[in-house]
Parts: sequence; structure tokens; C-alpha cells
Amino acid sequence: MSLPLPLVVVEGTPGECGVAYGRAAADLIGLNTASYLERFASFAGLDRATVRRYGALFREASHQHAPRVAEMLDGVAEGADVDVNEIYALNGRSELMYAGTECTAIGVLDTRSVTGHALLAQNWDWHPAQRPYSILLATRDERGSRVLALTEAGMLAKAGLNDAGLGVCVNLLGSSRDRRSGGVPYHVLLRAVLEARLLGEAIKVACATPRCSSINLLIGQAFAPGVPSEVLDLEVVPGDVGVLHPVDGVITHANHLEATLPVFDVVRGLGGSTFYRGARARRLLGAGLLDEKQVQAVLADHGGYPQSICRHDIDAPSDAERTESLFGVLLDLDERRMTITPGPPCQADASHDIRLAGLFT
Repeated sequence: MSLPLPLVVVEGTPGECGVAYGRAAADLIGLNTASYLERFASFAGLDRATVRRYGALFREASHQHAPRVAEMLDGVAEGADVDVNEIYALNGRSELMYAGTECTAIGVLDTRSVTGHALLAQNWDWHPAQRPYSILLATRDERGSRVLALTEAGMLAKAGLNDAGLGVCVNLLGSSRDRRSGGVPYHVLLRAVLEARLLGEAIKVACATPRCSSINLLIGQAFAPGVPSEVLDLEVVPGDVGVLHPVDGVITHANHLEATLPVFDVVRGLGGSTFYRGARARRLLGAGLLDEKQVQAVLADHGGYPQSICRHDIDAPSDAERTESLFGVLLDLDERRMTITPGPPCQADASHDIRLAGLFT
């Protein structure tokens, strides 16, 4: 299978999966951890000892509220021979180093797709220096549950799906309630949601798990044949949740709050392309049935270039604010398939399909 980034496939208990993943990607995990330690120091003023203290707090909260995810992360640290608190700090990078806006996400109900399949899609926008540390992680646990996710080496998930037909896309948010500790970090919560087998269970995990930062989760599930799919958006801030639903079978989201929540959206003090990217994606999707090429064309859109849906690393005012669409992701929840496009999507020669069914014997 030819892919634009490494694929790590592991199975066993959460701890066994973590150790196997850590060993398989040890070099990348070590390099990614070192890269973030430099970023924490340069962009957030956090020395290594402080980073480890925050990591220890993230680890304690994760073991309390997401123990299976924490067991896997402990295994990652063991397998990669990286300090366990640094692994948790890596998974709390959004809490330790808020870095502006990123990502545009799309959800399409089965009633709006040509194939009759539920689709989720997004561009993952982040600092271009992180591209070499990106991987695909596939896990099968001792209960037979399978998960495929795009992530960064040492983390467990970003956009992804599982064999129950449940998928997640994600956007960074920022609110006045965000803090650096006091709950489960962003990427641990994301993995815990992706571990759920039922949409209602995933929603409960997102809402009930204490968290210390804001995150937007676009969640969908393809149900049994003949049963219409469901997609919804959760704007999860510490202590509250906003819920958004598709309009005419489509929903999109960028990096500002759209639900009415009693918090201050920090993006209001920053501005930026988030205020048009989500709305523009909705307009570009238009009316009528949608195929995958139309959805992917939206991810390659250049309206507002270079701060467009298809983001380009041009003219950033500082190194900390450099952002690019590293990968485009499309999830077919009925087929349990991820299609990944190396970014920026407008420049990609081809997209690559990965099906959960073909990853494990």
C-alpha cells in the first residue's frame, strides 16, 4: 500500500497497543517530542521541568476520566523510551501552546451524497514543520474494536473512524474558560470519543469528560443498512457544550463558536479567516447530491488565499503563526474508509484510500 505518510498497525490491550506503537514509531515519537519541547519553550515560555509538571497533571486526569486511553499512552511512552509526562504534554500541546486558528470540517448526511453514504471531511491545518511527524495509526483492541486515525507521532488521534461506522473530525476552538490544567487534554478526549461504539456514547464521552480546553468535534455514524445516518457538531468548552445540526443535510465548521454559549470566544479578539471559511464551505457545497470529488474540491478552495480553506504557508507574521493544510481527510463512514490527500490539497497528485477491513487479518 503506497501512502504519503507512515502507517502503524497494532493490536492487543490498550497497554499492548501503546507499547507496540511506541516501538514501531520510536524514532518519530522521539523527534516529535523534541520538536514540541522546543516549541513549548520558544512560543509559550515553558521549560522542560514545567512541561513535565503539566504532563503529570494531564496524566492524572486522563487515568481518572479516560483510563483505557491513559493505559495506551503509558504504553507509548514505554515502547518509545520517552518520559511519560512528556508524552502527556505532547498530547496536551493545544493546552500548552494555543496557536491561532486551524482546520475546516465538513459533514454530509447520506441523504445528500451520491452514494447514499455518510461523509465527514476536513483539512488538518498546522505548522508545516510538523508534517514529517504525521502518521496513520490503526489499532484493534482485545475486544475486537478497530480504529483508524490520522495523528502526530506520540498522539493517538485527530480525524478518524472506527469499525462501528463512527467518525470524528476536529477543529481548534478557544474560549475564556480555557486553562492549562484541570481536566483531560484535547487529544485524549478526542481519542476517547473515537473509541465509542455508539453515537450516543460518543456524545456522552464528549460532554461528561472534564476538560481544560475548548474543542470542536464533528461526529457522525453510519447505522445499519436502511437506517439513515446521523451527523452533529459539538462545540465543547470547559463546563458547557454547544450543539449544531446539519441544514439540508450538510454541516460545516471552522474555528469560532457558532452556538450560543455563555463564554467569550477568544477568536473574537484575534479575527482571521475562520469567520468565512465555514460559511464559504457551506455555500460551495451548494444544493443537490454531492460526490466525494465535490467535497474534496471544497477542501482545495482558494477563496481568501493564502488564508483559505486550502491553507498555504505564505506571509505569516511570525514562525509561530505559520500554518498550512498538511493533509486533507475524507471519511466514508459506511465503507469504514479514510481517503487521505497530502497537502495542500490543491497540489496533490493523488489521494490514497485506507479501509479498516484490509488492515487486520
